[in-house]
Amino acid sequence: MSSDQVLIFDTTLRDGEQAPGASMSISEKLEVAQQLARLGVHVIEAGFPVSSPAQFDATRLVAEQIQGPVICGLARANEKDIDAAGKALAPAKKRRIHTFIATSSIHMEYKLKKTPDQVLKMAVEAVKYATQYTDNVEFSPEDACRSDLSFLYEILAAVIEAGATTLNIPDTVGYVLPYEYGQIIAKLKENVKGIDKAIISTHCHNDLGMASANSLAGVSNGARQVECTINGIGERAGNAAMEEIVMAIHTRPDFFPNITTGIKTTEIYRTSQLVSQMTGFVIQPNKAIVGKNAFAHESGIHVDGILKKRETYEIMTPEMIGLEGSKMVLGRHSGRHGFADRCKQLGFNLSKEELDAAYLKFVEIADKKKEIFDEDIAAIISDESRGIEQTYQLEYLHVASGTGTLPTASVKIKTKDGVKLAVALGDGPVDAAYEAIRQAIGQSPKLEYYSIRSITEGKEALGEANVRIANGKGQVFIGRGVSTDIIEASAKAYVDALNRMAAAETIKQNETKVQL
Repeated sequence: MSSDQVLIFDTTLRDGEQAPGASMSISEKLEVAQQLARLGVHVIEAGFPVSSPAQFDATRLVAEQIQGPVICGLARANEKDIDAAGKALAPAKKRRIHTFIATSSIHMEYKLKKTPDQVLKMAVEAVKYATQYTDNVEFSPEDACRSDLSFLYEILAAVIEAGATTLNIPDTVGYVLPYEYGQIIAKLKENVKGIDKAIISTHCHNDLGMASANSLAGVSNGARQVECTINGIGERAGNAAMEEIVMAIHTRPDFFPNITTGIKTTEIYRTSQLVSQMTGFVIQPNKAIVGKNAFAHESGIHVDGILKKRETYEIMTPEMIGLEGSKMVLGRHSGRHGFADRCKQLGFNLSKEELDAAYLKFVEIADKKKEIFDEDIAAIISDESRGIEQTYQLEYLHVASGTGTLPTASVKIKTKDGVKLAVALGDGPVDAAYEAIRQAIGQSPKLEYYSIRSITEGKEALGEANVRIANGKGQVFIGRGVSTDIIEASAKAYVDALNRMAAAETIKQNETKVQL
């Protein structure tokens, strides 16, 4: 590896998925991993294998099928976790075990209830134990940025001697500011014995909105790996956003001389959209790099400047991240071959069954709209809820509403116990539909969030509904539905969230959530 290359360690499938409601099925994780490989990330943290059978299986499937990136599994500093990670990663040609333990005083005293000497011993033993599975071992001192620096020097030197090849420095609670974080990295380079034998990595959280800035400050001071997620998803306010890190380095060679990431930037937008679709997390319009408004201009002064010379108001081009100036448009006469070819160009690797289902939906929508754009195709494929078992299927929906009329909805839901019918009133058409669905399935999860938006422009645009529901255990599930009818899209989103909730309950996925 060139000393000036920054490795991109993507933790979307592990830390990113820990965002409430963002859990993905095993097949969805595999699809995201395939796209991450096309993007060119160097390391994929596939999961936390010991936390649940589903996490173990997902990590192992990624290890079996993904070529190119190093496949990584997370493990606490104990033999059980490390054994689980080692077994899950066994099929990978290139694998890494990422083990961690907290080093800040507050964590050691109140969470671990251990002394610094005990923590140091556990860290060293964990790294040594992990080397039986791979010589690529990463160590993280959790809450490093609130740790005593002298203790940090000591424990990092010890794990290097024990065999750690990557030292990750987490700002676990997003506490420090860029200058502080950069100074921590610089001091580690100066004071940790044997530091030249390991790669220093950043892992920054966004509680103060500084995750990307802190990561870049780390790179400026010698870090050569950045841990990040697509769209910055993750616990609480999220993680450093991969697209921001990569494009900042790409756009500012004057500030990052001779530093490269090797990322195929033209795959950024496609990856961003895929993660959004799989998790149900809508990308905010003003999100840097990948938001809908990132390359939009309305002010007369801005538009005038752009027309005269693009660089007046754009520091990068849409094409750099994979947004083409002209988009492919399909219609009802495009045919199956044209549809299949466009799906492939957009990065979707569909099985025959998935393609059949998506094509039927395409034909149905093509009868309603004259033109179908790339965004429509992505929505159609995502709407098939690939990988999520369909415990509930919406077979019929009728809603009546209007001025002076009580909104009424009738539904037919197919369940494992047969077809269920229900009729209900509501405050509005969507509320009536949701109440009818709740009565049909006999469950009443709390609706925490609902939104509807247009995917493409024009009166024939597809509507995309997003909902967030919570069960009685406090678990959150996100659902997404697409249709040219916004009431139908809303109902489908609700049913999608219910299916995700049912799948989680079936698996009994009581994952141990960790923060680095």
